Amino acid sequence: MSKSNVVIAIDAMGGDRAPDIVLEGAELALKARPDLKFILCGDEEVLKQKISTGSALLHAARFRHADRIVSMDAKPSQALRAARGTSMWEAVHAVKEGEANAAVSAGNTGALMAISKIILRTLDGAHRPAIAALWPTQKGRAIVLDVGANIEADAPQLVEFAIMGEAYARALLGVPRPKVGLLNIGSEDLKGRPEIREAAKLIRESQLDLDFTGFVEGCDIPDGMVDVIVADGFTGNIALKTAEGTAKLIAGFVRGAFKRSIWTKLSALVARPALNSIKDKLDPRTVNGGVFLGLNGLVVKSHGGADAFGFAAALDLTQRLTRQPFQEEIAANLARLRIQGCDRGAEATTTAGAIS
Repeated sequence: MSKSNVVIAIDAMGGDRAPDIVLEGAELALKARPDLKFILCGDEEVLKQKISTGSALLHAARFRHADRIVSMDAKPSQALRAARGTSMWEAVHAVKEGEANAAVSAGNTGALMAISKIILRTLDGAHRPAIAALWPTQKGRAIVLDVGANIEADAPQLVEFAIMGEAYARALLGVPRPKVGLLNIGSEDLKGRPEIREAAKLIRESQLDLDFTGFVEGCDIPDGMVDVIVADGFTGNIALKTAEGTAKLIAGFVRGAFKRSIWTKLSALVARPALNSIKDKLDPRTVNGGVFLGLNGLVVKSHGGADAFGFAAALDLTQRLTRQPFQEEIAANLARLRIQGCDRGAEATTTAGAIS
């Protein structure tokens, strides 16, 4: 596929409020990037009825009919047995066939991961894919992975995550040499589980060109001390959801404080520009989109409950990534790791999809 003319295959039926939100998000994305092209996977008749006459989406998209969907509550194993012919399957398969540069879905995370792995396969040297998400910090943005693909991860796999996250951060954040840290309960070398300590040892002893800073704690993440935070999917997902909940809590406190009296309401009017700036930075919709790293193809997972603005953000993230060579960088470093023998025994348990 040409990267000058990006084509994104969309699971138009996946998500809590699909297809309406998905189509609205695609239209918003087109306003920002009129050169985008889409393959809308789903019930063609239903989709055409929901797109208004004269919409730019009718000219920018073609349809790939699928009359079945993957339910949001289906277990990955169950979804996989009946996946062929679903809108999710068709979106990922369009990447496999070279019809699309990437696939985007707001559907069932576990099913999307399972389908993507079956269709696209993992890169040589990548034992399991990881989900990478953006995280707001005082210095801008950071990458955290894994946030839900693997409940557990051994030391070699954590090293793989570091490799994938570093290349992804360089592509997305524009940082020439991203700083990488392992999420741990303390910064001392003796802290944490054996797998985490062994991963740090492997990274330090390897010949990989990584700017590895060692262990970081949860409280260090918002400071922007590192650009890439590496964790197993269980730990990473809890950290991410906790941060999202804290952001909502703070926003609620601020709103409540400015509604206490007429004077605080007047103060809110004066402070509105600053408050809007804070709101934008804390808005999870602006960083919507978890990327499946370690696959032979690009798949992005939008939050299942995202609105049109959030889904458009996931599409924008996707189109930016299609123009970057980070996949090639990941493959090269994984090959180097394999030659050194640091990937022996990497294995993990895959979750049913921690991200909703």
